[in-house]
Amino acid sequence: MKHVLNELIEHQSLTKQEARQVLVDLASGKYNPSQVSSFMTVYMMRNITVEELEGFRDAMLELCVPVNFDKPVMDVCGTGGDGKNTFNISTLSAFVVAGAGQLVAKHGNYGVSSACGSSNVLEYFGYKFTNNVDELKRSLDRANICFMHAPLFHPAMKNVAPIRKELGVKTFFNMLGPMVNPARPERQLVGVFNLELARQYGYLYQETDKSFVILHGLEGYDEISLTGPFKYYFNKGERIATPADLGLPRVQYADISGGDSVQESAEIFLNVLEGKGTRQQNAAVIANSAMALFCTDQDAGIEAAVVKATESLISGKANEVFKRMLDK
Repeated sequence: MKHVLNELIEHQSLTKQEARQVLVDLASGKYNPSQVSSFMTVYMMRNITVEELEGFRDAMLELCVPVNFDKPVMDVCGTGGDGKNTFNISTLSAFVVAGAGQLVAKHGNYGVSSACGSSNVLEYFGYKFTNNVDELKRSLDRANICFMHAPLFHPAMKNVAPIRKELGVKTFFNMLGPMVNPARPERQLVGVFNLELARQYGYLYQETDKSFVILHGLEGYDEISLTGPFKYYFNKGERIATPADLGLPRVQYADISGGDSVQESAEIFLNVLEGKGTRQQNAAVIANSAMALFCTDQDAGIEAAVVKATESLISGKANEVFKRMLDK
């Protein structure tokens, strides 16, 4: 690790194979906590390269507990790490998408740089995490959605988890999260925290057979915030769009802020699902859900996706999906 750290400190970068090997060694416990912390810190101070991102991704997928579904699934996921502490928009969007008929294999974790991640909010409502594939398949059959708590599928990362928690800020593991869903979904909506990472994701996803949409809110959000324009990369290119392009209102940051605790975040989450969310909260969820549904049928266009997302949320279908997932 000393050699690797010296190279990185000298502004050199790792090859794809070197990055893969470092992460394999890191997961095996070869490095001490100080070395691991230093390695993660480097990537807080410099951009990750496409080759490094690809190598880290390959290692994580190689080491994970694989999940194979016999139907096409999608993930709706953000990197986190944007420091905005919005409410759980991407998690809510996953239920809206499932309510609209698309099977969702949601990959998530506890919040690291925010008060409440997807795992926090679902755990609050009594959801029991599992990596039993048969249980996950039953959840898909029953509710159109299953949830995969990342630590259960990436046990090799147990050496890293305590250090990430102690650091409490985004690391390159935030960048990797959406890429290492163990179900390897054929369809994916990903929100990322900066434009450079959006470009890199777009490049890597173009090299796959996935149907994808990569989002970045241009005011620094890893999702469509509706506070201003957003950029998205998809299979056919890239675009900049505004809230008006989706037929949705522009909102203020305060309108979409999350709670200061898991309980407060969970209350917002449930209010939105039960039809008691504010107009602005509903709009933010619909915007992100619509882009996920657009990902599944890009020829149908975004306007049709907005209609489907709105119907799923407002009719209560998304809430029914949530109830069915909890009702084992």
